[in-house]
Amino acid sequence: DRGQVEQLAQAVQSETGGSVDLAYVDAGYTGERAANAARQHGIELEAVKLPEAKKGFVLLPRRWVIERSFAWTTRFRRLVKDYERYASTLADFHLVAFVCLMLKQVALLATGA
Repeated sequence: DRGQVEQLAQAVQSETGGSVDLAYVDAGYTGERAANAARQHGIELEAVKLPEAKKGFVLLPRRWVIERSFAWTTRFRRLVKDYERYASTLADFHLVAFVCLMLKQVALLATGA
């Protein structure tokens, strides 16, 4: 996976118009090679690691953002199970779900609730 960092960073920047500056990555993406590959495309990698003195369950910082986002998509019945034949269809349904969630947040902000 580490060998694909440059291609992934290039794809991310082309999709987002070069607006990504920081990417949180797993501890598997540490090292100068991965950091340099991402830096070529203007992305700094910040590895999310376990604390040194680990005992029992430890929640990783920033990990909750991803887990929370996937939990929100389970409110959409079509996304609870993978019924789709094509991965692109599933990705499109996730896009629609996140747009709906963001529009709900914007509506709440606009009304001051």
